Amino acid sequence: MFDITLRRFKDRLVEPVARIVPPWVSPDLVTLAAFVFGLSSCYTAAFSDSSTWPVFLWLVNRALDSLDGTLARQRATATELGGFLDLLGDFIVYSLIPIAIAYGQDLRPTNLPLIDDNNIRLDWRSVAVLEATFHINNFILFYIPAVAVKQPRGNKELTSVAMLPALVEGFESGLIFTAMLVWRRFVGPLCLGMSAAVAIGIVQRVWYLAGALKRVDRTRSKST
Repeated sequence: MFDITLRRFKDRLVEPVARIVPPWVSPDLVTLAAFVFGLSSCYTAAFSDSSTWPVFLWLVNRALDSLDGTLARQRATATELGGFLDLLGDFIVYSLIPIAIAYGQDLRPTNLPLIDDNNIRLDWRSVAVLEATFHINNFILFYIPAVAVKQPRGNKELTSVAMLPALVEGFESGLIFTAMLVWRRFVGPLCLGMSAAVAIGIVQRVWYLAGALKRVDRTRSKST
């Protein structure tokens, strides 16, 4: 719920780095690199007993994901395709992280410290619930621009798609996914907690959309 404010702070923080990026390194290339590091984080989370590599690769993914948009805006080369690919990579990695961690726990014998009898055991239903809330939330997010077109308002965001503030956005998601990678044995409770927070955000956004669509319908009925 702090994304709009933090995004501007992030841009100021990343701008000095963007200035020293070689000209041959395009924003789309940075987006691709971020995606590769994100997938690598998921892979190591599934097949490595240590949290070091998954967390390191995930943090590199987050750093590059912050850089590509700033680089595109600084060079005045931002494109709709670049914004689409950036979001696509984020959504793929976000969806795969809990699945990869859960899959990795299933592969590990119970005598490993990561998942012994004293720790919380994985329940795949918690991962399924989180993925379901992702799908519902994503549907709402990508319906919002259609409403925004019908109700022109100033876009205060720097992303390629307008996103209404909610309890869990990119910043909060990043923190929770980092916690999952650090404390993988608690992926079940973290998934359920994140699902509840995302569900609250869904209610917030549906409430807004319902009111906005009613206003659109009233405007149409008056014009006819």
